[in-house]
Amino acid sequence: MSFLVSDSKKFVTTIEVVPPAGSDPQALLDKLAGISHLDFDGFSVATNPVAKPRMSAMVFCHLLRRKTGKPSILHLTVRDHNVLGLQAELWGALALGIDTLIAITGDPSAARQKGACTPVNDLNVYQLITMGNAAGLTTGGVLDFRPERSGLAGEIKRLEKKVAAGCRFIVTQPVYDEKTAQTLADACAHLPVPKIMGILPLLSFKHACFLNDKVDGIAVPEPLRREMETSDDPVHTGTVQAKTMLKTAKKYFSGACVMPPFERFEILADIL
Repeated sequence: MSFLVSDSKKFVTTIEVVPPAGSDPQALLDKLAGISHLDFDGFSVATNPVAKPRMSAMVFCHLLRRKTGKPSILHLTVRDHNVLGLQAELWGALALGIDTLIAITGDPSAARQKGACTPVNDLNVYQLITMGNAAGLTTGGVLDFRPERSGLAGEIKRLEKKVAAGCRFIVTQPVYDEKTAQTLADACAHLPVPKIMGILPLLSFKHACFLNDKVDGIAVPEPLRREMETSDDPVHTGTVQAKTMLKTAKKYFSGACVMPPFERFEILADIL
């Protein structure tokens, strides 16, 4: 049984990791082995984020387990594989001992991006959730709150469809204030699955503005952006804020997924 649902009363903490851009995983594996003693339950491994190629997330999940002894959640997108490829990935994951999956659509490739790829999308994310469960994986989904589109009400309807399709847990986009955390928790309280809150530590004022202005579904409140702008040590400020959000997650959610940006895993010691 997946570590995410094996004990519904336990607060679960995961660390999101982006695999390396290349065929040599050793440097990143060494970094992650160096934090494996910290108080978290497993990793969450992204697959080709922002539509740029990375090492196979499934392979990296397997290497992480072998290196650290901790389990990993595999991200799988309908963007990158046709239906035959998706089935092959699911069976391959199980063969490697990976039992937990997040089904996602996948970031679109920018039209003018060099080497832009064509999305496959044989299935939609609801069908992938059903397919993952049928294969025997504990399959979750994402609450991607996009106020610039359908707003929270529309995203909750999408979550309800995901749960109806067999979604066993939910992970939110990063949250930066208690009011938003409580709003999201209340909005999906009727869904009978664990909810995991996303936490993305800020490193600088520029980083905060980029997330707020350029990344769909992430809103960094203006007071926090001002605090990052005036801080003498913005990395420390962002770390303290992330630690506060971890405490907030423990009030309203079943777990937290901490997403250290740019492989800044050294900040996790203070956050966790």
